[in-house]
Amino acid sequence: MIDKVYAMASQSAAGAESSSPIMGILPIILIFGVFYFLLIRPQKKKMKEQQEMVNNLKKGDKVLNGGGIYGRITSLKGKQAEVEIATGTRVTINKSSLSRIQPIEAEVVKK
Repeated sequence: MIDKVYAMASQSAAGAESSSPIMGILPIILIFGVFYFLLIRPQKKKMKEQQEMVNNLKKGDKVLNGGGIYGRITSLKGKQAEVEIATGTRVTINKSSLSRIQPIEAEVVKK
């Protein structure tokens, strides 16, 4: 019985040696394809959307920065934006640190 198992193992090893080199590279190509469509492509799309958002900033936009602080843009200068985060409190930040633009909504007056 052991002789039969040994003979079958040697036959399967001989069959593996005769396979084409493309079959050895194919799994690597498939793995790269999966990584591209699941990781690389969505990340590039997100970076492109972020860059478009930064390029379309204008004075008066309500924004959220990377630290979670909301504010309104008061001026734009090159790669920097001056953001008013409270009445009379303005900070200068890098435009690329802005996470998103908030839609302008009617302000709710609290009683």
